[in-house]
Amino acid sequence: MFSSAIIVFREVLEAALVITIVLAATQGVLKRHLWITAGVAGGLAGAVLVASIAEQISMSFEGAGQELFNAAILFSAVAMLAWHNMWMSRHAKTLITHLKRVGSSVSSGELPMYFLSTAVGLAVLREGSEVVLFMHGIAAGGSDGSSLLIGGLLGLAGGCAFGALIYFGLLRIPPAQLFRVTGWMILLLAAGMAASAAGYLVQAGVISGSKPLWNTSSLLSQRSMVGEVLHVLIGYQDRPTAVHLSFYIATLILIGSGMRLAKQKQSPEENASVPNSELTNN
Repeated sequence: MFSSAIIVFREVLEAALVITIVLAATQGVLKRHLWITAGVAGGLAGAVLVASIAEQISMSFEGAGQELFNAAILFSAVAMLAWHNMWMSRHAKTLITHLKRVGSSVSSGELPMYFLSTAVGLAVLREGSEVVLFMHGIAAGGSDGSSLLIGGLLGLAGGCAFGALIYFGLLRIPPAQLFRVTGWMILLLAAGMAASAAGYLVQAGVISGSKPLWNTSSLLSQRSMVGEVLHVLIGYQDRPTAVHLSFYIATLILIGSGMRLAKQKQSPEENASVPNSELTNN
């Protein structure tokens, strides 16, 4: 029961953190709950489908199918989150204005929620399929079905509760700073995803591996609860290699540069639409 609870908690927490950050980043945007709910539902449906063909995926590409699948999912999520951050860098001021007008729409263009819906769906898909695969492995080892179910439910409740705490903590941030904070969180989240995807490519033999640059597992294990949260939030790894670090830094530079360029290209109309007094009062 304990092993299943830990596994489900870890995977649910990873998906919950992505969902809560996206919810906070889109605070005040109309119909965001519908898009994000659709992403969660699509991810769950995809996880069930992946679980049903898990053996075929694992055996494909000379046994590296699962690693390549995970890498593809992560890189796709990174692309979606990158697009969102660049869009927000350009339109954040307009959105801050509309936070004060309940029921109003974004005049400069609709926020591409389908990108975030896809990113949420991909996160749920990856974590959900891993839960099914891990639980199947535990069950194959002779564990009792009822204890697996109880442990899984406990892990699900714990992961959702932790994600809710983070979400309501983010909502306490004033709107003018909220987009900046969540933008940085999504940037670090995407960089961590890219580093993890690189790790899967190393496991699949697509990229040559290397020895860890350092080892901080004795100080903070990546498998601990704190280490797991930091792994999701900022891409923490207790034994990173040069490959992990290269993908992490490259993602930070690419998305950060894109955000900076998008902000510089903000139109004069958008700048004029938000009085300085409104931004200050926020």
